[in-house]
Amino acid sequence: MPRPTAAQIAYGSITVIFSTLAMLLLSQTSSAVGTAVIAVSALALGLLVAMTVPQPKPRVVALSRPADRPAEEPVPAAATSSKTAA
Repeated sequence: MPRPTAAQIAYGSITVIFSTLAMLLLSQTSSAVGTAVIAVSALALGLLVAMTVPQPKPRVVALSRPADRPAEEPVPAAATSSKTAA
């Protein structure tokens, strides 16, 4: 199982926090059972959001191939010196 990315952790955590606050404020519940139901549903929603964040694709690294042509042979030093006619 792959590790969660930073984006997944951030989106999931933010979803849990904001959905819990929104549901608690909208429902105006004061019972422990209602609070527990809201907390569990917020955790499930956060998990759903975290799992649907797109995974980064693996990077493709291009491998360099050696040149198809053979390496040039060094030219001897005697052949490169210019000869002047005397």
